[in-house]
Amino acid sequence: MKYNKSIIALFLVAGTVMASCSDNYMEEQNTDKYKAQKIDANSQLTTAELQTYGSLDIADTYRCYLYSFNQQLMGGWNTTNYGGRHTIDNSILSHWWTNGYRSIIGNLVDAEKRTEGNENLVNINAAIKIYKVYIMSILTDLYGDVPYSEAGLGYFDKLFTPRYDRQKDIYYDFFKVLKEATAQFDASKEKITGDVMYKGDIAKWIKFANSLRMRFAMRISDVEPEKAQKEFEDALYADGGVFEDSSDDALIEYIKIPYSFGMESYSDYRGNAVAKLLYGNDPANNPAYICSTFFNQMYDTDDPRTFMLARCYYDRKMSLTGPENRIDLTQEMIEKGGTFYPCKPGAFSWEPWPGTFTSGVLEEMAKTDPEIVSTVDRETEPKLATNFLMSDIPGVIMTYAETMFLKAEAKLKGWSAGSSSSEDCFRKGIEASIVFLSDNYNIEDVSGDDINSFINSLDYSSKDVEGKKELINTQAWILHFLNPVECWSNVRRSGYPKLKSPAEYGFGTYLVDGQEIPVRFCYPVLESSYNKDNYDAAVERMGGDNSWYNHVWWDVEAPVNGETVNQ
Repeated sequence: MKYNKSIIALFLVAGTVMASCSDNYMEEQNTDKYKAQKIDANSQLTTAELQTYGSLDIADTYRCYLYSFNQQLMGGWNTTNYGGRHTIDNSILSHWWTNGYRSIIGNLVDAEKRTEGNENLVNINAAIKIYKVYIMSILTDLYGDVPYSEAGLGYFDKLFTPRYDRQKDIYYDFFKVLKEATAQFDASKEKITGDVMYKGDIAKWIKFANSLRMRFAMRISDVEPEKAQKEFEDALYADGGVFEDSSDDALIEYIKIPYSFGMESYSDYRGNAVAKLLYGNDPANNPAYICSTFFNQMYDTDDPRTFMLARCYYDRKMSLTGPENRIDLTQEMIEKGGTFYPCKPGAFSWEPWPGTFTSGVLEEMAKTDPEIVSTVDRETEPKLATNFLMSDIPGVIMTYAETMFLKAEAKLKGWSAGSSSSEDCFRKGIEASIVFLSDNYNIEDVSGDDINSFINSLDYSSKDVEGKKELINTQAWILHFLNPVECWSNVRRSGYPKLKSPAEYGFGTYLVDGQEIPVRFCYPVLESSYNKDNYDAAVERMGGDNSWYNHVWWDVEAPVNGETVNQ
């Protein structure tokens, strides 16, 4: 059969048109008209900042491990069962790794790459670099050698099995990146619009970057003292300066949200998830109890922060959806000379069962509410104050108070750290630490006289160099209660306060995976399969064992050497 060439051509054209129309139709049907065609780097910065304290998974590592390793919380089921009893749970220990790389670093690397070289976007690019360094510092301080130079490059460079960089190399690059990023800011270029920490204020970002360099320099001061001194002094005197007062504090802003623990809450980062978890999904039965190490340090020294942070509550009327309806018994206990029973390291709240207290406040309330019991027992165990259980409390990244403690210790090391003496910096650090709580957590101010009286009682000037170092870092430990990652890093780096294993409190037989307090997080087990060669190389550098007793590179706990001028 013969076909006319024109007819054949017509069919071919018609078929092409129909196919084209079909493709266009399907493309239109499968395209979300309301979804942005590209991601705004500012939005990616917002997400990364909010996830830092807003991710429930990440916050779970704080509740289960860091607060117990720091011996600041103890007694609640999660805190004692995992960190207090030294029980390895690979899933929880992996949360920072999984969420840090997949979500936070993934967003930051993508945003950095897409804004690189764009003259109008130098400010958001610089802020992203600085924040990426901060997040990477958490990852390497928790785990040790980690993917860094190749992290987040799966999409851009098809690097799906990144190498684990040595922690020393990572820290050296931190200093380089932070210095370069601060020089990159340009007030004449496009503003940063997605910043929930500094609202795009580039002068604040520069101070933050320089202050981070001081933190990192102190971190490596016992393993690389010459490098540490050089970087500390360079940062302190860099253009733009460092934190000068509390207005420079790096704090993530959160908002009030309903307390829910459904699946949707794992992708809602608008509220502070650490506060939410410490409130708990069973708040009346599993509250955030204060550890005896932390409570006694403050209580025994008449620290004005003692009852700012720790309170005794009757919680049997407490709301299940938020920290309301708590009956505060603290002041009555103080006035009647009641005994406080903070939980010891390794103990659940019922080990041992606390003593009792008869409350006149509860007796009066019981007259109209027969469900209320006036003689109480577990209510005498101090708990975290309600002020710190609100979803809109800030996420603490770095504070002016910390920089003063860094300067105070730098002076002890003989470094150039400004004209103030070590003692002056120490005093300013404590004062700023106390005022920080009043300014950010709706707590009544402490008078200047009371602050000075407390500082004087510590008798800083009478101590030798090591004694001063201990005072500085014990105060840093209290300050960093609201920054648990930095708290654990500084305790390991400085060796202060000297924390005893739960075994020394009689809980040795309950410690599942080791007697001593762990000093790092274990790598995720799946890394040994998904990124085997690089994982094996990193583990080999640690002696062949992915143990949470292998110290990270900077953790050598060397003593401070020598007194210096301006003490």
